[in-house]
Amino acid sequence: MQVGVFVPINNNGWLISENAPQYLPSFDLNKRIAQGAEKHGLDFLLSMIKLRGFGGKTRFWEYGLESFTLMAGLAAVTERIKIFATCPTLIIPPAFAARMCNTVDSISHGRFGLNLITGWQPPEYTQMGLWPGEEHFRSRYKVLDEYARILRELWETGVSDFKGQYYQMDDCRVLPQPQAEMKIICAGSSDEGLAFSAQWADYAFCLGKGVNTPTAFAFNNERLAKALEKTGRDVQIFVLMMVIAAETDEEAHAKWQSYNAGVDVDAIGWLAEQGAKDTVNKDTNVRQLAAPEGAVNINMGTLVGSYESVARMLDEMAQVPNTGGVLLTFDDFVEGVEAFGTRIQPLMKSRQHVQVEA
Repeated sequence: MQVGVFVPINNNGWLISENAPQYLPSFDLNKRIAQGAEKHGLDFLLSMIKLRGFGGKTRFWEYGLESFTLMAGLAAVTERIKIFATCPTLIIPPAFAARMCNTVDSISHGRFGLNLITGWQPPEYTQMGLWPGEEHFRSRYKVLDEYARILRELWETGVSDFKGQYYQMDDCRVLPQPQAEMKIICAGSSDEGLAFSAQWADYAFCLGKGVNTPTAFAFNNERLAKALEKTGRDVQIFVLMMVIAAETDEEAHAKWQSYNAGVDVDAIGWLAEQGAKDTVNKDTNVRQLAAPEGAVNINMGTLVGSYESVARMLDEMAQVPNTGGVLLTFDDFVEGVEAFGTRIQPLMKSRQHVQVEA
């Protein structure tokens, strides 16, 4: 099972709590995390893109870096680990995105791939006059289908003459082509999102669910398998999970309880308000993200326990059919990556193949 790190490109990572570590994003912080992950043999790094935060006392996600430039920088200071940026497709035209990817491919010597998002939080785009309106919630995967088609044409041939409803290419040329196959990620969990992944993606990301319920995500694997019956492609599920680990189960749960006690109510109120704006799509990641009962860490699946307990639960995840890997967040990323590499990974049966730097 592959293991990646969802690097903290915005302030405070993924804990919306006054009691959680408070920090601003920086290249130096992410460099330290990236080089630690590579040292311990982790497989990939991925950064999101958020263009507006949730406010509240913690000013959650109001400070954020840009994904392509951050990952280009990390590509330059690493040697083996794979690098993924996130593309806000409402802002960046597909031909320009292809050229940006080819550039980071050159920096990384073929280690780069792309996460495609449709956009779900209107204020991210209305603040710049770029929100296409409520119709976007209905058409977003039709648009993304054309977007991905153009990307693939440009990466594979260097030329696109595609004429669609949303994009029209006129002998568009983007060279040089990438030196390695460009992998696409999509995190859409609606039926349309999974259909898109089955057609165009190499990895389909999903949210884990619950606290210490490591296999609760398995229904996503089953839904993707049905979508893949129509395309015949090989697409694996990667699961987003938070790890809160310590020497003992009791110590880890005490940290988790403290984070919940300090939840930033105003910030999660903003999240809930934004999540309700899409009245078209019901079965989406955004619905889970914005649910109030676990919003302290945006309702992602959470593994809380001793290093031994976390290792066991990660191995349980690896046993779910068509699970390609996990994308991990931590309460403290620097300490978390180090603890994963030295205390958790050596206990995992699914990671015994990993070669760690001396």
